[in-house]
Amino acid sequence: MSKRRQQSGKKSSEKEKPVSTPANASAKQPRKQGKRSRQFSKPSEQPRAEYRAKHISRQRLPGHCPLVLENSSDDAHSLLDSGNGLKLERYGNLRIIRPEAQAIWQPSLDPEEWKRADAVFTGDTNEEGAGRWAFPHGEKSETWPMSWDNLRYLGRFTSFRHVGVFPEQAAHWRFMEERIGDRVKAGSGFELLNLFGYTGLASLVAARAGARVTHVDASKKAIGWARENQELAGLEDRPVRWICEDAMRFCEREARRGNRYDGILLDPPHYGRGPKGEVWQLFEDLPRMLDVIRDLTDGRSSFVILTAYAIRASFYSMHEIMQEKFGDCGGVLESGELVLKTENGHRHLSTSLFSRWCA
Repeated sequence: MSKRRQQSGKKSSEKEKPVSTPANASAKQPRKQGKRSRQFSKPSEQPRAEYRAKHISRQRLPGHCPLVLENSSDDAHSLLDSGNGLKLERYGNLRIIRPEAQAIWQPSLDPEEWKRADAVFTGDTNEEGAGRWAFPHGEKSETWPMSWDNLRYLGRFTSFRHVGVFPEQAAHWRFMEERIGDRVKAGSGFELLNLFGYTGLASLVAARAGARVTHVDASKKAIGWARENQELAGLEDRPVRWICEDAMRFCEREARRGNRYDGILLDPPHYGRGPKGEVWQLFEDLPRMLDVIRDLTDGRSSFVILTAYAIRASFYSMHEIMQEKFGDCGGVLESGELVLKTENGHRHLSTSLFSRWCA
């Protein structure tokens, strides 16, 4: 259920870099998240010091915050336990241990339960650091079949500890499905833009709901993976444009063309470098990115969802920058955290911050 997102956005020039290139990664690549092989936007052609915001709202939207969106266990994913800087999860039939900086408490399960893990990520525990996977009970295939709400996709062990899905993002997927479904039932079309789209789960959820999707990511490997997922899900006939390009440049070009979107997903990494030395730094580049995204919305737009991972900030930071850009648009602004609820327990693990403008 992706997200996420560890730019992630994956993340060398991608936040989550798959260990091996998908079989069709080089085939018919139209062009475009890695949330986690993610795409790193190139700095603006204009020096950062000279950048001046175009959109500064004079009004404030009514806000719902803090809003905590919880994702519980299901057949596809379960948070079994966490603690001591680690988390023990189940993805399908696989038990996986990965670093988790938020887990500053002690584990709840017996140590023997942790020893049953099928895969353990080792090496650099930094969000951007590469490492390896250890398989205590025998080697595992690099990929394995997964599904969310009957939407099939591939899980994959990547060198940046991600597995191609961010389960907590399911809360946004459900919200997005409902919004798209309402428009489609009313006889209207829905244009969705998914920036830093990674392995494409959000794009495929939207396409299945009836949206025309533009999926943008700077990682060719992530795009290849996303196209594999589209085929596995049986959605090859759905209108999805896979764009392998820098997110900022793509958005600036769309704004110049006068293109508009009914919904926008934005799931950037906090830091990354692109294939040509492009640099993305969330705190420096996000304001400009949102300024451009504001130009891609109009009176018919339904939502803009921003999610941020692995940053030292409060959700109020995301809330205020979204207020600045969308305060004059009407609607409501919801901000808070995405959390995973431990299976058979009361503990919650915070995974990311979010802010979403809803018309």
